[in-house]
Amino acid sequence: MILRTPRLTLRPLAAGDAEALHGLMSDALVMAYWDIREIDDLELTRMILEGQIKAAQEGEAIHWAMVRDADSAFIGVCDLSDIDPWHKRAEIGFLSARSVWGEGYTLEAMQAVLDHAAQQLHIKKLAARTHVGNVRSVRLLQRLGFEQEGVLRGHIERDGERRDCLLFGLLL
Repeated sequence: MILRTPRLTLRPLAAGDAEALHGLMSDALVMAYWDIREIDDLELTRMILEGQIKAAQEGEAIHWAMVRDADSAFIGVCDLSDIDPWHKRAEIGFLSARSVWGEGYTLEAMQAVLDHAAQQLHIKKLAARTHVGNVRSVRLLQRLGFEQEGVLRGHIERDGERRDCLLFGLLL
């Protein structure tokens, strides 16, 4: 499923995206608030990508590459995961290159994802979570209409410590 916005094309992730995805996942600042730290090994990125492609093939998730139309640059990824058609709910996620932070691309992409979830998949509830301190993600989620629903205490083990996550929800 390809989604289009005024400045972006969101297309399904493909095996050929491994190097571009690795460019994001190997950046310590981009990965600072993810569940895993930056990845130095391209083969590990390939394995993660293969898992995302398999989840999409099995209908459990949809993972898109965010491609800027002006120059065809791969600038990030976004997804719907944990898709539950019975209860009409899913979780969203996103990761964007530092070079485009603050330019509104991720907001634009995620609005298209929300529209797709509501109109095509008939999703009624979306969830998102982010690590405490991830101000950019919190701001983006709020701009999309998400409300904080709770705190998942000690939810993630990273770098030898337990991290809390904020849980957000949006009724569509």
